[in-house]
Amino acid sequence: MNNRYSFIGGDRGTWKVVDVRGELGSNLELVERLNIVNEAVTELPLNSAWILQGFSSNVRYAMQDEVTALKAVQPVLARAEAISAVLIPIKKTPQWWEMAQDERRKIFEEVSHHTAVGMDYLPGVARRLLHSRDIGEPFDFLTWFEFAPEHTQAFDELLVRMRSTKEWDYVDREVEIRLERDI
Repeated sequence: MNNRYSFIGGDRGTWKVVDVRGELGSNLELVERLNIVNEAVTELPLNSAWILQGFSSNVRYAMQDEVTALKAVQPVLARAEAISAVLIPIKKTPQWWEMAQDERRKIFEEVSHHTAVGMDYLPGVARRLLHSRDIGEPFDFLTWFEFAPEHTQAFDELLVRMRSTKEWDYVDREVEIRLERDI
């Protein structure tokens, strides 16, 4: 299976776009639908406004015990009941990338407790992290979340908790794209 994903904002796709909010920095154009393709898309399709691309990669900041704990409770994507989703593209500041990996890990986990906070919302909220910085995209990461509508309040709480951490001091651009899947 290809580890590259393209998120195409336009007039077609399984996911209906409910809202596009620029949390930090410039926003993306509001579109009707989101199409997710498990491959690189090199040309903007007709009636589309943007493409965001990323790839799944090795775990970069988590320790083995954290990875094991996550895998034990992380649900699969595309569960029938998970008809709500949020795509959050994030770009970190140059200061973040100037730090050594162990310094970023310290802020990410030891100060901000990123993994522990995320674990509080599993298995209700499934997630996938894709990397984009290494392929020259406008965002560094694409974070994809899926959940049943009854977990929307919990997801919103997760966002508030994450955005209040030291790690978010290093976020330069963030867009929140709320979605609903056709059933």
